[in-house]
Amino acid sequence: MTVRSIVRIDEELCNGCGLCVTPCAEGAIQMVDGKARVIREELCDGAGFCLGVCPTGALSIETREAPAFDREAAEAHAQAQPTYITQRCFRCHAGEDRAVLLPCRSQGHSLWVCTRCLPVLIHG
Repeated sequence: MTVRSIVRIDEELCNGCGLCVTPCAEGAIQMVDGKARVIREELCDGAGFCLGVCPTGALSIETREAPAFDREAAEAHAQAQPTYITQRCFRCHAGEDRAVLLPCRSQGHSLWVCTRCLPVLIHG
């Protein structure tokens, strides 16, 4: 065990939408009994890409004692997972095959936006 940053999921705030599963490249987050869960702490790198897509704010990063991040286990686990659902820009509907998508929050909602539509959100 080592002190490090790791994702924390507040079960009471989690609405079970599953949006946080896809951004977790290591596969540390999965849906269990209708709620998001960090299934194995050694798979979580603590990067927090999942935080920006949570519509309820159930995810946070905390620094605490946890097993060390295991890159080899995370890569093996990620390769064994089924293909994820392709995301689309909420404005122009461009998919990941045509554009780079970024998670963002707008008017209380967690969304995906492509780099073409992002300037409009920033500058109006």
